[in-house]
Amino acid sequence: MSDPGVEGTVGDGESASRRLRIAVVFGGRSTEHSVSCVSAGSVLAAIDRDRYDVVPIGISREGKWVLTADDPGRFAITGDRLPEVEEAGASVVLSGDPTARGLTVHEPGKVPEELGGVDVVLPLLHGPYGEDGTLQGLLELAGVPYVGSGVFASAAAMDKGHMKALLRAAGMPVGPYAVVTPREWESDPAAARETVAALGFPVFVKPARAGSSVGISKVHGPEGVDDAIEAARSHDPRVVVEAAVDGREIECGVLEGRGGGPPEASVPAEVVVGGGHEFYDFAAKYLPGEGTELVVPADLPEAVAEEVRALACRAFDVLGCEGLARVDFFVGHDGRVLVNEVNTMPGFTPVSMFPLMWKASGLDYPQLVDRLVQTALRRPPGLR
Repeated sequence: MSDPGVEGTVGDGESASRRLRIAVVFGGRSTEHSVSCVSAGSVLAAIDRDRYDVVPIGISREGKWVLTADDPGRFAITGDRLPEVEEAGASVVLSGDPTARGLTVHEPGKVPEELGGVDVVLPLLHGPYGEDGTLQGLLELAGVPYVGSGVFASAAAMDKGHMKALLRAAGMPVGPYAVVTPREWESDPAAARETVAALGFPVFVKPARAGSSVGISKVHGPEGVDDAIEAARSHDPRVVVEAAVDGREIECGVLEGRGGGPPEASVPAEVVVGGGHEFYDFAAKYLPGEGTELVVPADLPEAVAEEVRALACRAFDVLGCEGLARVDFFVGHDGRVLVNEVNTMPGFTPVSMFPLMWKASGLDYPQLVDRLVQTALRRPPGLR
């Protein structure tokens, strides 16, 4: 399902036979640093080295860009140890000059060395300072093609409050929610508590711009609201509160259509949380032996499955997404479908739902990575 016709499009005057050069960028300053590293390790292990030269670039928790070893095993979860980018490597700088399109390596005591240009960037960053339009803006300035959504869609989808407002304005089914801004919480916390209580308990309190269930609390009554908001605010000053939905957690993968056509949806899948977890928290998502079951494809009536797929593609278009997205839903016991979140750079770990759904839809992991890269190469940076 790859598009081999694009291979060899490496620039004017260059050999059409040389391999395309991909910079895989991962890590980052967000609380999802380790998840990004695991995603990168999976991609490094799967990418077709006969077609692509790979430059792994890690971003440390402090924001330093470094060349890392091309060793997928370094970025796997080992027991309770989560991987991270170490700052020991040579520092890398991507110029914002679109006439350069090159990487420069800086090592202490040495003259800066030009590493050369890259044909496409695969930004496997999750959360703020990577998935939220910031890195996409840098790549636009640099004039380098990249996988995934542009600046606006990345930023809009990252902020759950703005995302839900846009989807609701487009007439899409979204569950009850409220946003608690820093000003509201600091100036009138009583009013914020009333807004939360009006949703009815239980509620989920979340950082507005985080993922991987980091900082999320399930609150069963008014007495837990303050602690939950403060826990979320430790990750993001903006907080989203969602009314709990009695139903099933369903997800659906979306890919940008071939040749600029309409988006395509995978088979839907279901998350069945076990192991004593009240909801799909970080441990239930990423740590082995936690009792979570991923049912791919989901056992849904055909009409409901088609509605999920149609709504996933609609959400993709409403936000102006490109490349890929994972759209998360709740399906009530009455069959009602609600859109919950849109993730413009979903996890690519071995247990992540996005690649599992596409594998069940006929696109295996290497083919999926290849299609994303080829799609990015067709789409030049800039206004479009």
